[in-house]
Amino acid sequence: MTKTLLTPTRRGFLAGGAAMVATPAILTGTRAYAQNPTLKVGHVSPRTGPLAGFAEADEFVLAAIQKQFDAGIENNGKTWNIEIISKDSQSNPNRAAEVAADLILGDEVDIIVAASTPDTVNPVSDQAEINEVPCITTDCPWQPYFFGRNGVPGQGFDYTYHFFWGLEDVIAAFLDMWDKAGVAKVVGGLFPNDADGNAWGDAELGLPKPLAAAGYDLTDPGRYQPLTDDFSNYINAFKDAGAEIVTGNMIPPDFATFWAQAAQQGFTPKVVTIGKALLFPSVIESLGERGDGLSSEVWWSPNHPFASSLTGASAKALAEGYTAASGRPWTQPIGFKHAMFEVVADVVRRTEDLEDYEAIAAAIPETNLDTIVGNVNWANGPINNVTKTPLVAGQWQKEGDAFDLKIVANAHAPDIPTTGELKLLA
Repeated sequence: MTKTLLTPTRRGFLAGGAAMVATPAILTGTRAYAQNPTLKVGHVSPRTGPLAGFAEADEFVLAAIQKQFDAGIENNGKTWNIEIISKDSQSNPNRAAEVAADLILGDEVDIIVAASTPDTVNPVSDQAEINEVPCITTDCPWQPYFFGRNGVPGQGFDYTYHFFWGLEDVIAAFLDMWDKAGVAKVVGGLFPNDADGNAWGDAELGLPKPLAAAGYDLTDPGRYQPLTDDFSNYINAFKDAGAEIVTGNMIPPDFATFWAQAAQQGFTPKVVTIGKALLFPSVIESLGERGDGLSSEVWWSPNHPFASSLTGASAKALAEGYTAASGRPWTQPIGFKHAMFEVVADVVRRTEDLEDYEAIAAAIPETNLDTIVGNVNWANGPINNVTKTPLVAGQWQKEGDAFDLKIVANAHAPDIPTTGELKLLA
């Protein structure tokens, strides 16, 4: 597997020229503290830019997690302080790689975590793998995570581990929902020229084959450039095909452009199910009445029957806590950001020797933890370094002055209850 180094590896740096200027503790990667040593956790997230919706609740989640960590975590009879250092990727994969390298080589973090699409997860994971730093990631379908990093099945990676659902799960959830709609099985596909779009639209690993196997005709006019300002060719192709369903994976600005132009050009599909862009209440609210009835995958909600291994709080309590603190509706990434640090805490407790990065890395795939997003257990994954979490499908429905994300299809995760029925777009 070929990777491009932004910086020399941390292990090589510590063992090489830095020996003349670094302290012995930094040189050896060990600590000489008499009491309560500190373990540093680096965190990379898109606080700004077009992916900022994924990080909307970061301050709330990180503050709550740090409060839990302030009491320390016990490991082999010793209490360890946990320090979280968070940096903004600015929704840019190059920036994500840069800040990951800063955390690893500058802040000398012991574990690094990241979430929010392949544009964040993959460059951070690549830097961690190159620099031999244990890494835990989420909020990205596993195919663009694994194959987007040139992963080799049966070989995988040494230091980087991921938990989330896969394209097979989102396809199954979408089909479960669409089969209830009673509309023509003609689908228009919107796939950007990025890691997510290329994975979702891939002829072998993406939507085309399973949709065809289920009797759906997919019209895919090809990849569009993110932040494009004209979807006319796509809209015309969908009209010509008689598409009654539109699906794909888009960032919010792109969907807003497409949806406005669809209205202007008289394209009125009966079901619109878009990954990524339609996850967030703020996006739906910005669309006004045209947000009513749009649908997407649902990774996490207040109705998920799970609880935090750190706090004991239910999914409902965590979501309500965010709303009470922020005055904003809950968002799906809250649960997974929280769960990511649940896994960190569990790994810290179980690691044989926290002063040995290889021991930390070895403890990650041995995780078997019930979290606020479900069980995380790499022994049950579909491929090396990956384990999956449950997925259902939902639809935004307006109730009074607000939108509520109703779970309308749960055939593949029946433990997560439905909260509404699918309605066709007006």
